[in-house]
Parts: sequence; C-alpha cells; structure tokens
Amino acid sequence: MDHPIAPSGITRRRALTVTGGMLAGTALAAHAFPAFAGEAQDADAIVVGHGLAGLVATAELAAAGRKVLLLDQEPEASLGGQAFWSFGGLFFVNSEEQRLMGVKDTHDLAWQDWLGSAGFDRGVADPAGQDHWAYKWAEAYVDFASGEKRSWLAGLGVQWFPIVGWAERGGGLADGHGNSVPRFHVTWGTGPAVVEPFEKKVRAAVAAGKAAFRFRHRVDGIVTTGGAVTGVRGAVLEPSGAARGKPSSRTVIGEFELRAPVVVVTSGGIGANHDLVRQNWPARLGTPPKTMITGVPAHVDGRMLAITERAGGRIVNPDRMWHYTEGLRNYDPIWPDHGIRILPGPSSMWFDATGKRFGTPDIPGYDTLHTLGSITASGYDYSWFVTTQKIIAKEFALSGSEQNPDLTNKNVWQLLSRIWQTPEPIEKFKKNGVDFVVATTLSELVAGMNKLTGDNLIDLARLKAQIEARDRETDNPYTKDAQVMGIRNALSYIGDSLSRTAPAHRILDPSAGPLIAVRLNVLTRKTLGGLQTDLSGRVLNASGEPVPGLYAAGEVAGFGGGGVHGYRSLEGTFLGGCLFSGRQAGRAAAAATAT
Repeated sequence: MDHPIAPSGITRRRALTVTGGMLAGTALAAHAFPAFAGEAQDADAIVVGHGLAGLVATAELAAAGRKVLLLDQEPEASLGGQAFWSFGGLFFVNSEEQRLMGVKDTHDLAWQDWLGSAGFDRGVADPAGQDHWAYKWAEAYVDFASGEKRSWLAGLGVQWFPIVGWAERGGGLADGHGNSVPRFHVTWGTGPAVVEPFEKKVRAAVAAGKAAFRFRHRVDGIVTTGGAVTGVRGAVLEPSGAARGKPSSRTVIGEFELRAPVVVVTSGGIGANHDLVRQNWPARLGTPPKTMITGVPAHVDGRMLAITERAGGRIVNPDRMWHYTEGLRNYDPIWPDHGIRILPGPSSMWFDATGKRFGTPDIPGYDTLHTLGSITASGYDYSWFVTTQKIIAKEFALSGSEQNPDLTNKNVWQLLSRIWQTPEPIEKFKKNGVDFVVATTLSELVAGMNKLTGDNLIDLARLKAQIEARDRETDNPYTKDAQVMGIRNALSYIGDSLSRTAPAHRILDPSAGPLIAVRLNVLTRKTLGGLQTDLSGRVLNASGEPVPGLYAAGEVAGFGGGGVHGYRSLEGTFLGGCLFSGRQAGRAAAAATAT
C-alpha cells in the first residue's frame, strides 16, 4: 500500500478578485517575457520548477521547436534551484579521470554496487510494484553514466577536477552498499558550472521567442479536462528582490491559469519541510530527530507532490530519504536553519552523544543511512567527531558551491594552497561555528564538549581509553581495527593520498594537534521516493497507466521512476539524476507534441 506524501500546515492565501488577478498576472507576464500571441494554447508545454531538471527539460523542448513556459514561485535570482548550491559531484563509470588515477571501473561493477545499495524489494517484476520502474530507471542510468553522460556534458563545456573522490565506501561486503572504487567527479566550477550550459540554452530560447520565464508564479493546481492534463492554475506572487536562497514573499497579487497539452513537474523534494520529513520518516531509521538542520532553501517544501497526486499521479516510496549525519550549523546562514555538511575523509573518530565509539560501518564516508540509524538509536539527535588539526587540514571538505571558492571560481592557485594550509572556509567554521571545540589536551576538549551541549555526557576516562586503543592500532601496517584498515586502504589510492587522507597517526600525538571535537547534526537533504514515472518521464496513476499530458523529472520523481536510488545513494547521482530524467522527460514531451 502506498503512503502518499501530503502537505502539512500549508494554506493557500486568499487571492484578489479574479479580474484584478488577471490584470496583475498579465502585467507581470508582459514584464517578464514576450507573449505567444494568437494561439489557442498558451504554450506547447509548461514546465513547473526552474531547477536543474526543469532547465534541462525546457532546453530539450525548445531545441525540438516547442514553445515552453517555465514557471517557478521563486524570483529570477534563484534560477537553477538547489543545483546551484551543490558541490557539483557527478557519478561517472570508467571515465578519463578514473583511468588517470589508476582506477579500474566497469559497467558491471557499477551495476553490482548500485543493486547492492538500492536493495530494490518492492515488486521489481510486478508492473504495479513501487520498484518496478525505479529498477528500470536504475538500469538506464547506469548505462548512461557508463556511456554518453560524460561526453554529452563535456560537449557542453563542462569539465571536472582530475582527482576523483571516493564517496559512500560501503558496508563491508562486495555485493552490499557502497562504491567499490572512486566515482565522485567534482565539476570544475561546482554546481554553478553544471547549471550554466542549460541556463544559457534556456535564455537563448527565451531570446528567440521559443520559451518564456514566469517567475513568481506559484502553481496551486494542475488542470485536467476529460482525464487529460490541459494546464495549470495558481497564484501570482508579488515581485521579490530576495537574494538567491533567501526566503521570498508569499503575498499574492493575482491568479493565473495557463493552458498547454503537456505539463512537466520538476519542483524538487521535501527537504526544507521538516513536518513532511518526520511524517514520512521510516521506522527502520528509528525515531525522527527532534532537532534537525536544513540543507536546502525554504522553498523546497514538497507542495507539488500532493498537487500532482490530486491530478492523478501516484507517489511511491515516500519513506525513502537521504539525510546527512555530518551537519554543521552555518554561522552565516542563507536560508532558515541553514546547515552545511562535512564531506569527511576516513580518519576522524566517530562517537555518539554519550562518548561511545561507533562500530563498522559507521566510519566517516562509509554508510550514511546506517550511521543515521545508529545516531537515532542512541537516543540523541547529534554525534561527535574527535579529530586533529592534521586530519581536518587534509580530509575535511564542506558541501556547497559557496564553501569552495577555489573550485567554484576556478582559481588554480587558491586550490593548490590546500596542499600547505587548511582551506579558509574550514578555518572560518572552526573559528566561528558553534559546533567546534578546539583544545590542547583531551581533558580540555572533554570539558568543552560537555559545556557546548550542557549535559555532561562525555566521561574523560572512557573517551581516553577508546582513543588510546585506536591509537595503538596505528603502530603497525596491519590491524584489526576496521577504521584503520580503511585509512590504509584509502592511502593506497593515489587520489586519496594526494588530497583526501591524512597519514595514519595517533589522535593524541601532540604534533598532530590541536585536538578538535565537532558536534554533528542531522542535516535534511534529499527525497528518494516520489512520483512514479515510466522511462519517458510520464507520470503514472494508481493503475500504472500514464496520466495523459503529465510528466515529471528530478527529485519530485525520485530522480526517475519514483526512486531510482532505492534505499541508498552512491553519491554524485542527484545532479546526474536531474540531468538524465530532465532530458528523458523533455525529449519525450517534445515527441508527444510533434505536429
């Protein structure tokens, strides 16, 4: 049985009169774009959501000669959506960068890793099953990542940092969760460089009269006629000068209804709506945290899921989600409860709130959701890294384009400075972030940890004994400690030894100091379930049939099929899922509207 995602606490503001609303909407539209004059339809297609998937779908439709309206409730400053803020990581298989690093990767190995991570178990062979189309999308996506994905993007001018990252290293078995080899390709220019070629395509289409933006148009309903989608309706919001990512006004100045034979929903997930996150939280991950921080802007609220469901779409796998365990409270927030994720190397020691060390696979960078379950099972909403300056200088990276100015701005010299100094954004968090404790001695560190949380849960003797036990395991090139094994495994990969893994050393070695403790918060991020779609991006109804005229792509569709990742992600697959599903839906919608 499906458990649809439903809105919580969302009310529709009372609009002005219909006549006044139509005048206001017409005035705003005339300012924003040239009208498609003299046609029974307002456009050949309407795309709802101007994030990455929406830009890709719009670009494909316009390239096929279709006239497209691209709607979003946010102002123009937020064009590109969450992808703009991303680290720009992309999942490729057997890439030039991997081969340069000596990594041997194959389609079969990637497919083994995907299946081991996804754990599809909800009716793969049953056309009515929640995982039926998710599995097919996964097959298609791994083919794409092993094939034309890199050359397609490279042809658009996208480039990648040559050292391939190794994310989600897994749970310890060859056929289980995780990447067997490094596959995380960081885009040169991070998220903005992924968005850029598609934004350029759409802006060129606007200039040519093939597409039009309608910013500040909030879709409140999908219009159907005789069972087929025929357009959208909603509210025109007042113009907003809000900067990218900042909350914008929800004051309504009018209403609109737009007509088109095709509507493509690309509105994103639920990450900023903590009520929906908790409502759909699975029992397998324990009790939802009472306190979470947010990895996406406030407008990522999930409203279009319920709206599309009311138009006949089927929501599947709503309990599958991807939240990070290494969240920091941003000392300089852009959106409410703004959190930043640490992308850790393998060396920091990880403890629960009481100071008990986590076991395998709860090692930094190994198994995100298993560690999330271990944190909730501890009875607390946070955990701790205990680490050294030597480790954070080489192993800590921060998520987000704004936290990586060297990569985002393509500044080679600033990037090279990471060799001899801790990156400035990390030092700023260490100095200004509320989650950092820095001390010369372990006793001072423990006192600072207990002061920060105010609960005195950390016992010095117990913590010291666990750290010293791990430290003894670094004295030989062999060990029984799984984390130390992982460090040595990482150091055997040239990419990690150059840039992401500190030499194995004792945590309590004074020369590696100072000692650092980092309180880690649960950080909401991605929706892995969503609208079920076939391989053309057509939204399916409860009977498994396409809803005529209705398509979806990106996170709202579980990045394809209502859950291409299954239970777990291999990372670098969210942007890629938006690219692939947006392209599939755009091309299919263009073919469906051919005359």
